[in-house]
Amino acid sequence: MATIDQELVLLTCADRPARRFPFQGNRLPAALVHVPAVSLPARPGKGDVDPVLKEREPRRVIVHGSDADLAAVLVRLLRRDRLDVEVAFVPATRRSAVAMAWNLPRDAAGLALDAPAQPTPLIRDDAGGVLVGRGVVRDLEGEAYCDDTLVLRGRTRRLVAVPGPDGVSALPGRRVRAATGRALQIGCVEAFVEVEGVPHPRPVPRWTWYRHTADWLFVRPGSPR
Repeated sequence: MATIDQELVLLTCADRPARRFPFQGNRLPAALVHVPAVSLPARPGKGDVDPVLKEREPRRVIVHGSDADLAAVLVRLLRRDRLDVEVAFVPATRRSAVAMAWNLPRDAAGLALDAPAQPTPLIRDDAGGVLVGRGVVRDLEGEAYCDDTLVLRGRTRRLVAVPGPDGVSALPGRRVRAATGRALQIGCVEAFVEVEGVPHPRPVPRWTWYRHTADWLFVRPGSPR
């Protein structure tokens, strides 16, 4: 079990001070009541996360918020070369692509405290972000490859990418072939990308999700690898 001390920090990310924990009404789950907590804005950036990492030097952080909040914290760990920090996630809503992709239980708070962290593929993109739950490319016309596998040639309304223990996957869809590999590369007429529910600010003619050279330490179900 994770020790509840200065090495464990709860990061609560929200647009407003109060945010509901999943399935607990307005109350913090009992398991997390005594965990040292820091309130951060939604999708926290360098000025929000870095001071916490520097001052607290946590061994494990528990992120409570949206999938995009988790991705934002992971980006800061990557940029600060702190992938040695264990990361747990307690989704703020029932509809979490991260929870679906990694089979997080309803009692995510209990998992966050009790489960070991596991080396997990870190999926990056060429815009400086990471993929922790779900990415979507909409109105796509072009080609897509997952490693050497042709995933798409032509048009589709959407191509969905998800992370997993074996890398990044393209999910099956209309004209889209399922595949898993180290990289998913897309070349196209300008298309629209959405990562963790957040739209990319402009259309793109190409996009790549790829596995980073180092893993991150994610607290998730399953046997440690």
